[in-house]
Amino acid sequence: MVRFPTGDILAEPPKPKGPSYPKVPAVPGTIVEHRRSGFQGIIIDTFDDGVTIKDRDGKQRILRMDPGAFRVDGQVVSIVPAPSRAQAAPVTTASGSTAVKDVKARVARASRIYVEGKHDAELVERVWGDDLRIEGIVVLPMDGADDLGLLVRKFQPGPGRRLGVLLDHLVSGSKESRIAAEIDNADVLITGHRFVDVWAAIRPDRVGLPPWPDVPRGTPWKEGVCQALGVADPASFWRHLLGRVSTYADLHPDLVGAVEQLIDFVTVPEG
Repeated sequence: MVRFPTGDILAEPPKPKGPSYPKVPAVPGTIVEHRRSGFQGIIIDTFDDGVTIKDRDGKQRILRMDPGAFRVDGQVVSIVPAPSRAQAAPVTTASGSTAVKDVKARVARASRIYVEGKHDAELVERVWGDDLRIEGIVVLPMDGADDLGLLVRKFQPGPGRRLGVLLDHLVSGSKESRIAAEIDNADVLITGHRFVDVWAAIRPDRVGLPPWPDVPRGTPWKEGVCQALGVADPASFWRHLLGRVSTYADLHPDLVGAVEQLIDFVTVPEG
């Protein structure tokens, strides 16, 4: 005796379930990366099963909210329609702090943060720019640390006019550590990271590298890395590298901790 299954014999068999991903509401301002295309930016709008993303250059793309199609803070997630405005979760900035809506940038404080070069300034802006504008803190490149003592004297730090300084390669015995040791002022804070160049403070897996290449002693770090990677145009490579940074999670904790200390130091209440 043949026993046929009950129900509609023409119905399609159930499809196997795919992997399950954490669900992240499509709240405007959330920083995301589309896995297939690598497109990164912030969510600015949603509709039906799609989401509009805008990158740092203002380019916009409409992408489907397929399961597991995006990364947020390095984790594979499913972007889903956001709850109503009244129920929406707080949006965070690239630095991980809670975004403040409808607040204009503060008039610049007298306090400042100095960094060694243009790339350091661009990287700090990339991750902490929203926070710095709200706090009214300007970040300025020094073009190297050799003249730090002179720059500090010209700045004339004091109460309500604090100076934070971010240095590369701030390790025992380095040139930078000797320069920093010469500065003795309660209104100046010098922090830094252990890397010879700020490029190395970006996690190498963000550009598909297990570690950064070893650079022979005596060879400028940027030049050595570009040679090892076969990069002909360091400026283009930097733009590509900077474009792979979306949040503080893309950076080494050494740099994150150093910058956070400086921001805390220069944003003490004035008066």
